[in-house]
Amino acid sequence: MRILLKLVIDCDPDAAWRALHSPRAVAELYGPFVELEPLVPSGLPTAWSPGDDVPVQMSALGMLPLGRQLIHTSDRFVEERGITVRIFRDSGIPLTGPLASLDVWDHQMAVSPAPGRPGRTLWRDRLVIGGASAPALWPLLWGIWQWRAARIRALAPTWAHDPELPADETAHDEDAATPGAEPGSAEPTNP
Repeated sequence: MRILLKLVIDCDPDAAWRALHSPRAVAELYGPFVELEPLVPSGLPTAWSPGDDVPVQMSALGMLPLGRQLIHTSDRFVEERGITVRIFRDSGIPLTGPLASLDVWDHQMAVSPAPGRPGRTLWRDRLVIGGASAPALWPLLWGIWQWRAARIRALAPTWAHDPELPADETAHDEDAATPGAEPGSAEPTNP
């Protein structure tokens, strides 16, 4: 069974790719309802790397245990009509709790430039689940994925690495960077 999302978000593909590799950014997508706590002494990595295997404890609102999950990450790059699509994959598996009854968990998130929308990202999200309990769990997971879509849209503008400054602040920063410059001029003045 599959759950799919396809949306255009307000950040560039590089920022979206960095966010996918940030455990903190990914955890914010589920917040504040679901929290992830690492089960290893080293904690969560600063950034996910291909081949990472990190067991986590999931809880609802930080109080109700939802079970443990193994997060296993990989990256893939695909060319589609001359555009590079970057795919982040979590092919880990639920270890305990209600989701452990699933025997398939394959979550892939793809980012690429949004066609005709400079500076924006086409985000595609696909979760494939399988097992005897998949039909019963699908409606719950579908609801969570709709929440994720809303959170992705809301958080995407905050993922920019270098936020754009208003024009007057940009001019001020350029003046400060040039010793002896007149305000509004990038050229130094001669005394």
